[in-house]
Amino acid sequence: MKLTYSKRNAERKSETKRLRLAGAIPSIIYTRGQESTNIAVQTSDFTSLVRNVKPGHLSAQVFSLVGEDGSQRRALLKGIQYEPTTYQVIHLDFEELVEGHKVNVKVPIEWVGAADAVGVKLGFVLRAVIRSMPVSCLPEHIPTSFQLDVRTMGARDVKRLKDLEIPENVRPLKDLNEVIVVMAKR
Repeated sequence: MKLTYSKRNAERKSETKRLRLAGAIPSIIYTRGQESTNIAVQTSDFTSLVRNVKPGHLSAQVFSLVGEDGSQRRALLKGIQYEPTTYQVIHLDFEELVEGHKVNVKVPIEWVGAADAVGVKLGFVLRAVIRSMPVSCLPEHIPTSFQLDVRTMGARDVKRLKDLEIPENVRPLKDLNEVIVVMAKR
């Protein structure tokens, strides 16, 4: 997902107010071992990109940040600040992906075959306990999501993190015995 940015001056609060009034979101790019870079992203560009992301998948989405000079930086969105009353985005935090350095990412978990599950046909309901799992991996190995087949789940069955197919080059940061999903009574 390409997102263009321009560098900004972050010395005064009035500068950020001016940017927001001009339709931009003040942002920052954190880079391992270097000083952070203050940038501004167009609100319309960001919102149109976010609309195309599946719900719950924004944390594992890799952005390609393109500067005014044409330079590209790959980054993850690490934080979003909202205006409390209007819920408009007022600030973004990006973490630049540095080749050869591991990054921590929350990867979403998707359920496959929920409508065809044995327990659902018996009148039970699939209840999600965990919707994403934090992992550590190199930038080139970031999974887009983990798939979990729940078709065989009967009444009161559970699936745990250890039931996920986790690639060898991805290290989970949670206990694999934690429950992901439960087939519960209505």
